[in-house]
Amino acid sequence: MAEESNVVVPRTATELQKIKLEKLMKHPEKEIIIPDSSKEWVPKLPPEFIRNVWGSSAGAGSGDFHVYRGVRRREYARQKFISEKADKDNLDEIYHKKVLENQKAAEERTSKKRAKRQKKKMKRLAKKKKVQENKSKQVGSNKDISENKDTSDEDDSDPDNSSEED
Repeated sequence: MAEESNVVVPRTATELQKIKLEKLMKHPEKEIIIPDSSKEWVPKLPPEFIRNVWGSSAGAGSGDFHVYRGVRRREYARQKFISEKADKDNLDEIYHKKVLENQKAAEERTSKKRAKRQKKKMKRLAKKKKVQENKSKQVGSNKDISENKDTSDEDDSDPDNSSEED
């Protein structure tokens, strides 16, 4: 038996979207083609050669006004597009310059702070090293003093010990 297809007429946009999603999910392995975004509208270039030239002796016909209006409208639209594009390019350039200035300023601030941190760290390490050197000198001098005391004590006790040993 053939499958019965229930035809569902969507009443709202959400129902239509639901139907489309269900159709896509029936075949998940099928490749989906997503169309590219529409390109920006660009007006036609003005014609290089105008075939419809009005002579100075010819009278204007009843349809010439509408032709003139169309030509004028297209030219104004073209000029408006050109000026808007120039304004947009100018604003983009200003924005990018501002972004670069902000990045440079931020880099300068961070480099100053980094240098300050490094300087502080070096001072701290130098102080720590100096303290350790002082401790090692004190310990070394204490050992020398204690060794001297020990040797002098041994010298004092040697005569007694030597007499006992002899």
